[in-house]
Amino acid sequence: MAYDTRELFARLIQCEAGGEGYNGMQAVASVIMNRATVPNGEFSRISNGGDVRAIITQRNQFTCLKTTVGGYTNPQNVYNMTPQDVHFEIADWALAGNTASFVGDSLFFFNPYSKTCPDYFPTKVGKFFNRVGDHCFYAPTAQYANT
Repeated sequence: MAYDTRELFARLIQCEAGGEGYNGMQAVASVIMNRATVPNGEFSRISNGGDVRAIITQRNQFTCLKTTVGGYTNPQNVYNMTPQDVHFEIADWALAGNTASFVGDSLFFFNPYSKTCPDYFPTKVGKFFNRVGDHCFYAPTAQYANT
């Protein structure tokens, strides 16, 4: 089923951070907006001047956009989400150009399933910035610009 950008964004927020509270959902939405507006590197090329949908649907970026992972059905995907008002509220907030200061210009996040966050995003294109709930957020390093 095809969703407009707003609904797809709301579904992604719910899927990626629905259990992380309001700040966690804002943090994930902020990363997506940061990717859409970064002036260099891979995400700049993908967004082609700010296309949020292109960022959301970029191949292999969000597990929640995959219906299978490792050959197994992935039940936690955007197609199985039923976004609530809060998810649309955060999507609208982000689409209006807002980002959360507590993630700065972070372009990456992941859940390390650990109480600590590694200093660098696994490919060293991001340096640890902040932890929000179970997710670690990473600001781009100078190396990111070369991606």
